[in-house]
Amino acid sequence: MAGIIHFETLGCKLNQVESEGAASAFKNAGFEISMQPLSASSPENSSVILCIVNTCTVTAKAEQKARRIIRLLLIKCPSAAVLVTGCYAQTAREEILSINARVSVLGGQYKGHIAELPSLLKENNFSGIELASFLNRKFDGIYEKAVPGVIENAFKLLPDAFFHHSRASLKIQDGCNNVCTYCAIRLARGKSVSLDAEEVISRVKELENKGFAEVVITTVNIAQYRGKWESGTVNFTGLLKLLLANTSSIRFRISSLYPEIVDEELASVIADKRVCPHFHISVQSGSDSVLERMKRPYRIEAVYKACSLLKKYKEKPFLACDIITGFPGETDDDFNLTLKMLEECGFTFVHAFPFSARPGTEAYKMRPMVPNSVSGKRIRLLEEYNLKSKAAYISSFSGKVLDAVCENVHSPKVYSDRVILHAVTDNFLHCQLIFPKTQKLPLPGTLVKVLVRRPLEKSEVTGESDTLAFIVS
Repeated sequence: MAGIIHFETLGCKLNQVESEGAASAFKNAGFEISMQPLSASSPENSSVILCIVNTCTVTAKAEQKARRIIRLLLIKCPSAAVLVTGCYAQTAREEILSINARVSVLGGQYKGHIAELPSLLKENNFSGIELASFLNRKFDGIYEKAVPGVIENAFKLLPDAFFHHSRASLKIQDGCNNVCTYCAIRLARGKSVSLDAEEVISRVKELENKGFAEVVITTVNIAQYRGKWESGTVNFTGLLKLLLANTSSIRFRISSLYPEIVDEELASVIADKRVCPHFHISVQSGSDSVLERMKRPYRIEAVYKACSLLKKYKEKPFLACDIITGFPGETDDDFNLTLKMLEECGFTFVHAFPFSARPGTEAYKMRPMVPNSVSGKRIRLLEEYNLKSKAAYISSFSGKVLDAVCENVHSPKVYSDRVILHAVTDNFLHCQLIFPKTQKLPLPGTLVKVLVRRPLEKSEVTGESDTLAFIVS
């Protein structure tokens, strides 16, 4: 069965890694891959035989976006079946199936079975509805045998090539054993599982041998990593030590840190020059009373300690965090404690989300609810914080030379006299690189040195870039 396999990925970095892994499986079987998101202006493409949508359920808005994309794919790919997987698919199978007969659904806990599909599709020739029906019959068998909360084939979708990213990523842990009152991800993902340390090391060495300059270590909850090693297990600190000892040049970027695991030992390992000075910390609130109602496994003192240790062992690291505004019962005083924490810990950037009550979670019925107008106002204050903080951080590196990886996410912008490329520095500055049109361009994934100039103005920004820089020889 020849044709194009199209991917749409929503939500977290982990979903991106898994989509790359599924794409690798289809590519290795001889299928053509498309990973550029479609829009309302995209033309119809009858050569697409299967669309795979990897969904998120972190908020109601994420689910709305997934449904919109599913309906768009049904229009833009009129001959294709649409396979919906990921967290939203895990929690709302029947709802998604009701959208259209060309839709099939495989819950996120079972998405590893996608690796079996390329060989099945090559042996058969289906129309869109026939393929969706065939897949759903296969998936019914998977659901019948599934053990609730247990992730099947958790590491089956580990990519050996990257179609949409220039920096490699590796999933080393999935699922979560916490009982946070607001979180639907733990319900959708299931219990924590970890990739054996030997397998992690082997895969990173393979990436290094292929010439990748950087690997992003991705997890759901890095604090719960427990990988088999020799006769026992290692936690993330032990794994990072092993990775540094068994590789020579590849850089490591940690996708997310939980504050309770950042101790002196981990911070001293992070001090290695091959660990990128960019850390995203899962925080959620600066108020202990809110953290307690959220049932987070730490209090604000752990966040202060983690930031202090990271800044002690890394010079001027980029510190980012997640913050939820409007959690039930959050007062102005609670939110002011969050603002105070951001300033005192020196966070560069905040990923801010308004509270979204998720069915099945304890917080769904918590009261008192915070009005959307109040939650939205707090979001806007965090956005204002971001603008000032990020610009100040970029400006503090003006005139300095940093390592960066050239990216292929954004197509080069070609002008009459120059070309603009995108690159990400070790401390996560997204740079516009300006080249004379006659100059040979670096390949995606290439490690280069860039001279940082200044923050970009809004009118100058292309894609995610917010920093002007130049390559230096």
